[in-house]
Amino acid sequence: MPELPEVETIARGLQRILPGKIIESVYLDAPKIERDNLPGWVETLRGKKFQKIERRGKNILIGLDDGYTLWVHLKMTGHLYYMRKSVKIGKHDLMVFRLKNDSRTLRFNDYRRFGRVRLLKTDEVLRQKGLADLGPEPLEISQPDFVRLFRTRQRMIKPALLDQTFLAGLGNIYADETLYLSRIHPRKSTDRISTRKLRSLHENIRHILKKAIRLMGTSVDSYAGVDGEPGGYQKYLLAYGREGLSCRRCGGKIVREKIGSRSAHFCPRCQRL
Repeated sequence: MPELPEVETIARGLQRILPGKIIESVYLDAPKIERDNLPGWVETLRGKKFQKIERRGKNILIGLDDGYTLWVHLKMTGHLYYMRKSVKIGKHDLMVFRLKNDSRTLRFNDYRRFGRVRLLKTDEVLRQKGLADLGPEPLEISQPDFVRLFRTRQRMIKPALLDQTFLAGLGNIYADETLYLSRIHPRKSTDRISTRKLRSLHENIRHILKKAIRLMGTSVDSYAGVDGEPGGYQKYLLAYGREGLSCRRCGGKIVREKIGSRSAHFCPRCQRL
């Protein structure tokens, strides 16, 4: 699933392209998305002008005029592509926005069809479940507030980092990478981590997320930006996806274990429990 850097990359790409463009028509081939919306919502989209595009956690909020917002969650395999009209609509193109006076279209592509697109009134969006219950943004929370946040929980650190109501935007890749850099075992209980370690974790989260955004995200599966280009951070991964390989810090072996319902990659020698 695209995480904060990938979703931020897509949101920034859309922000460069879409504001001021007008939706001429919409092609829809997605019963699940249709069921998520009110009757007549596609007709409502016609003639709407794109405004500001923002990210909240792993969600993309596409502002439209007349007080409407498109709420997009890419889930596992969703993409938003800006591509030429001449490219034939594919079987995984669930929505295609044709734009007035534009030779390109905006396409929501999702081969697993888990992704969500909902049209809501702008003043109602942030009250929706899945947005209203999100935790703080990791690039915005201060270090003292970050430490206090972890002092309020008594649970394993890896599941805590993946909990979007605890901290919004992190997933498996960046949780593994930040815990590795901070030398914290993914099973370590949040109430047993020193303040020094938590400060280090806060700094490493900010450092890694900012670097991954600069490199347009991590492409380890199917992720690509709005122009179809992959990200570049996968070249710098130190733990995630390196099961059985040597730790670049101590020479031990990176292991992969299931913790909760998700896998974790770490070095048992460097990240001691």
